[in-house]
Amino acid sequence: MNQKLLVTAVFVFLLAASGLHAQKTVIHIERAKVANYDVKLGKDIQRLIGDVKLRQDSTIFYCDSAYLNEKTRNFDAFGNVYINVNDSLDIYSKRLKYNGETRVAELFENVKMVDDSTILNTEYMLYNRITRVATYPNHGVITSGDKKLISEKGYYHSDIKEFYFRKDVELITPDYTAYSDTMVYNTITEIAYFHGPSVIRSEENTLYCTFGSYDTRKNQAHLKNRPSIFSMKQTLTADSMFYDRNTGFGKAAGKVEIVDTNYQVIVKGSFGQMWEDEGKSYVTDSALAITYDKTDSLFMHADSLFLYFDKEREAKQMQAYHKVRFYRTDLQGKCDSLAYLMSDSTIRMYHDPVLWSEENQLTADSISIAMRNKAVDSLVMYNTAFIVSQDTIKGFNQIKGKNMVGYFMKNELYKIAVDGNAQTVYWVREEDGSLIGVDLSRSSTMVIKLFNSQIRRIIYQSSPTEVMYPEKELPESESKLKGFRWLDDIRPVNKKDIYRWETAPVPVEENRRRN
Repeated sequence: MNQKLLVTAVFVFLLAASGLHAQKTVIHIERAKVANYDVKLGKDIQRLIGDVKLRQDSTIFYCDSAYLNEKTRNFDAFGNVYINVNDSLDIYSKRLKYNGETRVAELFENVKMVDDSTILNTEYMLYNRITRVATYPNHGVITSGDKKLISEKGYYHSDIKEFYFRKDVELITPDYTAYSDTMVYNTITEIAYFHGPSVIRSEENTLYCTFGSYDTRKNQAHLKNRPSIFSMKQTLTADSMFYDRNTGFGKAAGKVEIVDTNYQVIVKGSFGQMWEDEGKSYVTDSALAITYDKTDSLFMHADSLFLYFDKEREAKQMQAYHKVRFYRTDLQGKCDSLAYLMSDSTIRMYHDPVLWSEENQLTADSISIAMRNKAVDSLVMYNTAFIVSQDTIKGFNQIKGKNMVGYFMKNELYKIAVDGNAQTVYWVREEDGSLIGVDLSRSSTMVIKLFNSQIRRIIYQSSPTEVMYPEKELPESESKLKGFRWLDDIRPVNKKDIYRWETAPVPVEENRRRN
């Protein structure tokens, strides 16, 4: 093809394209009862009155009257304005300004956009036929089925059926109401996406997040960036969270924290799940429970921590499973599993439990601790009960029996009742610390009085036998009762040491540095 022929072909193509473009911007008058030119407004402006119908491309415009500028291909429409955009999208208003070149419709007063079952009501709206985006800058109300959405500003992408809301966004359903700074809602999937501080409130609880989504059809939430679930007495927070409102099932991951303000308990971990209908939740992976008050806090670690609730979300019981260790300044413990009943403030320790109270080490097959006002009131030691404390200078004071009951005052053990095969080894000293002798006693039952964690008096209640040995004459086999164990090396030394399991204790220097 020579150069002259090429130039001619390009010119013809551009001319055809120009003609096609011009044809696309034509506003066709389909009908009008009266049509004339208004000389006062200009020779290119035609006035249309009565049952007016205009068309551009496949879009139809209806109104009571209109002013059409044939040169600029713009028109103003008045009264009962109706735009039939396509088979599913219709727009209504009282007044319209339409630009035929840009295909932008500017609608005023009682604006209503209907797209299938979704209806938008506002007072002012822009609709771009090219981008298929509707914009309202000053308050809009959207209804979609049984849902209502309200916002100050919004956009609607009609091709993907998606709303973008800004400022004071409110989503209202029969079961809950959501409030957000920024929200995206798809009318096909019925999923709301949150991109700012957002709250979802119902009668049962309140969800808070800054980023996430809520499937309004399935009632399922996927939340990120430290979301929270609030109920009357508990708060659950995590890095990310899933919650199904229909089933009451939820799971959380990353720095999980459950706070019960009623019982002043905090439960932490890296992963957790809850079943609201069953009244159960658990936390695992670095699980930590903290009971706090004004004076002191107890820190407990286990592989997994379970919380049980009643129908009113009142916490009833906490259970800890495997490698349980806890620390409070005046009380430390270790066992395989533990249960705490909130109703009577009772703690049960199972499977090789060890309890340390000041200078005393307590062991048994199981131990039950009764708390009152966050302090130990009494405890019961079941089967092979054993209490050991180190003498001030050398040796060990020991109390052994089938069962024991210990009584506390101001978190200090002051009385012990031993029932069944009671035995003691007691290093008796003068007030200046000098040793009188080592007392070995046996009785079916006995009561032991203590002061400052030291044995001060033993009351024998049936068939006692008692022998006092000078230290040098004490047989080695008699210095320790059968089953004696001194477990000070596994005693938690601070709140961080609860994560250690029967290994060497934290060095003294490290312990001081941690505290």
